Amino acid sequence: QVQLVESGGGLVQAGGSLSLSCAASGRTISFIAMGWFRQAPGNERELVAAISWSGGTSYYADSVKGRFTISRDNAKKMVYLQMNSLKPEDTAVYYCAAGRQATIQNFASDSWGRGTQVTVSS
Repeated sequence: QVQLVESGGGLVQAGGSLSLSCAASGRTISFIAMGWFRQAPGNERELVAAISWSGGTSYYADSVKGRFTISRDNAKKMVYLQMNSLKPEDTAVYYCAAGRQATIQNFASDSWGRGTQVTVSS
Protein backbone atom coordinates (compact mmCIF):
# COMPACT_ATOMS: atom_id res chain seq x y z
CA GLN A 1 0.00 0.00 0.00
CA VAL A 2 1.24 3.50 -0.80
CA GLN A 3 0.31 6.58 1.20
CA LEU A 4 0.10 9.92 -0.58
CA VAL A 5 0.10 13.41 0.92
CA GLU A 6 -0.54 16.48 -1.20
CA SER A 7 0.61 20.00 -0.43
CA GLY A 8 0.92 23.38 -2.10
CA GLY A 9 -2.67 24.34 -2.66
CA GLY A 10 -4.03 27.77 -1.84
CA LEU A 11 -5.71 30.91 -3.12
CA VAL A 12 -4.34 32.62 -6.21
CA GLN A 13 -5.58 35.23 -8.64
CA ALA A 14 -6.40 34.33 -12.22
CA GLY A 15 -3.26 34.25 -14.30
CA GLY A 16 -1.14 33.20 -11.34
CA SER A 17 0.75 30.01 -10.63
CA LEU A 18 0.81 27.29 -8.01
CA SER A 19 3.02 24.27 -7.55
CA LEU A 20 1.53 21.14 -6.00
CA SER A 21 3.62 18.40 -4.43
CA CYS A 22 2.77 14.81 -3.58
CA ALA A 23 4.88 12.87 -1.10
CA ALA A 24 4.64 9.09 -1.25
CA SER A 25 5.47 6.64 1.51
CA GLY A 26 5.13 2.93 2.03
CA ARG A 27 5.35 0.96 -1.21
CA THR A 28 7.72 2.33 -3.82
CA ILE A 29 6.22 4.36 -6.66
CA SER A 30 9.27 4.00 -8.91
CA PHE A 31 7.62 1.44 -11.19
CA ILE A 32 4.09 2.77 -11.46
CA ALA A 33 2.49 5.68 -13.23
CA MET A 34 1.30 8.59 -11.12
CA GLY A 35 -1.43 11.12 -11.71
CA TRP A 36 -3.27 14.16 -10.52
CA PHE A 37 -7.06 14.34 -10.43
CA ARG A 38 -9.31 17.21 -9.47
CA GLN A 39 -12.87 17.53 -8.31
CA ALA A 40 -14.92 20.69 -8.20
CA PRO A 41 -18.20 20.92 -6.24
CA GLY A 42 -20.97 19.18 -8.11
CA ASN A 43 -18.57 17.67 -10.63
CA GLU A 44 -17.09 14.23 -11.07
CA ARG A 45 -13.44 13.65 -10.32
CA GLU A 46 -11.43 14.11 -13.50
CA LEU A 47 -7.92 13.13 -14.50
CA VAL A 48 -5.85 16.25 -15.03
CA ALA A 49 -2.42 14.79 -15.74
CA ALA A 50 -0.53 11.51 -15.56
CA ILE A 51 3.10 10.50 -15.90
CA SER A 52 4.66 7.12 -16.65
CA TRP A 53 6.98 5.34 -14.23
CA SER A 54 10.10 6.76 -15.92
CA GLY A 55 8.70 10.21 -16.57
CA GLY A 56 9.12 9.66 -20.29
CA THR A 57 5.44 9.84 -21.16
CA SER A 58 2.77 12.16 -19.89
CA TYR A 59 -0.89 12.89 -20.42
CA TYR A 60 -2.82 16.12 -19.97
CA ALA A 61 -6.50 16.87 -20.10
CA ASP A 62 -7.32 19.27 -22.93
CA SER A 63 -8.44 21.88 -20.41
CA VAL A 64 -4.95 22.16 -18.89
CA LYS A 65 -2.69 21.34 -21.84
CA GLY A 66 0.02 23.96 -22.24
CA ARG A 67 -0.56 25.38 -18.74
CA PHE A 68 0.14 22.46 -16.38
CA THR A 69 3.25 20.30 -16.14
CA ILE A 70 3.52 17.02 -14.27
CA SER A 71 6.88 15.70 -13.12
CA ARG A 72 8.30 13.19 -10.70
CA ASP A 73 11.42 12.38 -8.70
CA ASN A 74 11.48 8.66 -7.99
CA ALA A 75 14.49 8.89 -5.71
CA LYS A 76 12.62 11.33 -3.46
CA LYS A 77 9.25 9.55 -3.94
CA MET A 78 7.71 12.83 -5.04
CA VAL A 79 5.30 13.88 -7.78
CA TYR A 80 4.68 17.49 -8.77
CA LEU A 81 2.14 19.51 -10.67
CA GLN A 82 3.19 22.96 -11.84
CA MET A 83 0.12 25.03 -12.68
CA ASN A 84 0.52 28.25 -14.65
CA SER A 85 -1.94 30.73 -16.13
CA LEU A 86 -4.57 29.57 -13.69
CA LYS A 87 -8.23 30.20 -14.42
CA PRO A 88 -11.23 30.34 -12.08
CA GLU A 89 -12.45 27.07 -13.63
CA ASP A 90 -9.32 25.37 -12.27
CA THR A 91 -10.76 25.78 -8.78
CA ALA A 92 -11.09 22.31 -7.25
CA VAL A 93 -9.65 19.88 -4.77
CA TYR A 94 -6.60 18.28 -6.35
CA TYR A 95 -5.72 14.68 -5.57
CA CYS A 96 -2.54 12.75 -6.14
CA ALA A 97 -3.06 9.16 -7.28
CA ALA A 98 -0.91 6.09 -7.73
CA GLY A 99 -1.56 4.10 -10.87
CA ARG A 100 -2.08 0.37 -11.22
CA GLN A 101 0.61 -0.10 -13.87
CA ALA A 102 3.78 1.45 -15.24
CA THR A 103 2.22 3.16 -18.25
CA ILE A 104 -0.31 5.98 -18.39
CA GLN A 105 -2.62 4.19 -20.79
CA ASN A 106 -6.11 3.89 -19.30
CA PHE A 107 -4.81 5.43 -16.09
CA ALA A 108 -6.72 4.27 -13.04
CA SER A 109 -5.93 4.31 -9.36
CA ASP A 110 -6.72 2.57 -6.10
CA SER A 111 -4.58 4.84 -3.92
CA TRP A 112 -5.39 8.50 -3.32
CA GLY A 113 -4.26 11.30 -1.11
CA ARG A 114 -6.67 13.44 0.88
CA GLY A 115 -6.40 16.30 -1.56
CA THR A 116 -5.38 19.95 -1.47
CA GLN A 117 -7.69 22.85 -2.23
CA VAL A 118 -6.86 25.17 -5.12
CA THR A 119 -8.95 28.30 -5.43
CA VAL A 120 -8.51 30.73 -8.32
CA SER A 121 -10.19 34.11 -7.96
CA SER A 122 -11.24 36.18 -10.95
